[in-house]
Amino acid sequence: MRDTIKISAAVAVAAALTAGLSACSAPSDTDSGGKKGGADAKLVVAASPTPHAVILDYVKDKLAKDAGLNLEVKEFNDYNLPNTSTENGDVDANFFQHKPFLDEFNKKNNTHIVPVVNVEIEPLGLYSKTAKKLSDLKAGAKIAVPNDATNEGRALKLLADHKLIDLKAGVGANAKLSDITDKKGLSFTELEAPQIPTRLKDVDAAVINGNFAIGAHLKPSEDALALEQAKGNPYANFLAVKKGDEHDPRVEKLAKLLNSDDVKKFIESKYTDGSVLPAFGPVKS
Repeated sequence: MRDTIKISAAVAVAAALTAGLSACSAPSDTDSGGKKGGADAKLVVAASPTPHAVILDYVKDKLAKDAGLNLEVKEFNDYNLPNTSTENGDVDANFFQHKPFLDEFNKKNNTHIVPVVNVEIEPLGLYSKTAKKLSDLKAGAKIAVPNDATNEGRALKLLADHKLIDLKAGVGANAKLSDITDKKGLSFTELEAPQIPTRLKDVDAAVINGNFAIGAHLKPSEDALALEQAKGNPYANFLAVKKGDEHDPRVEKLAKLLNSDDVKKFIESKYTDGSVLPAFGPVKS
């Protein structure tokens, strides 16, 4: 009899816990059928603070409600966590990267992130606290470049385009420091891209990604010694998801909003110095 009472009590507790867990499930986490990711569920998007989170916050504050989108923006000061968080389901999508970076990341980490739609581009620039023009960077000058494969290649191409170094023929965006055929007396240090603005004072010049330049209160069109051309640039930043989630109705709503006239006008009015440019449309393979 005592054992029966104990078992009955345990069943009652388990039932109460189950009911409690069900009651705690927020309506935004499930659709009417109880499936996570329904049309009314919250869409959590990982983003770099500037300009990605700024653009997403505009969408959240001004456009999402009318479109029936429950959007949450999570900021990351890191180039790895947004993709790993999307892969493991901690977030639903991300907005911070370009295609060459994603291709390299997926290959290296065996992840399955895919682009959805292009949104904007931030021209890469060469900055200095001491040099006023490119010719001030003479033999012995120390240059910082991003240490991730795609952005380093992009940085070296920028330097080569402005005759600061010579590269092996045909290396293009995949260039590495070992592909420099003539350093012209320059020396190079590799740093994580988010760290470079804070280390600018420690080097003679540094190649800085546009979003981190903006975050460091640098004005690319005014402060850069050399600036990447935006026209025909393959480095547009896009909304991305884990493969299989491209047609999630929430993702499709956000993609449409990010390519809207309202967002185009916002980008152009917010970044009047041309540091961020609309780059709407499908992502080329």
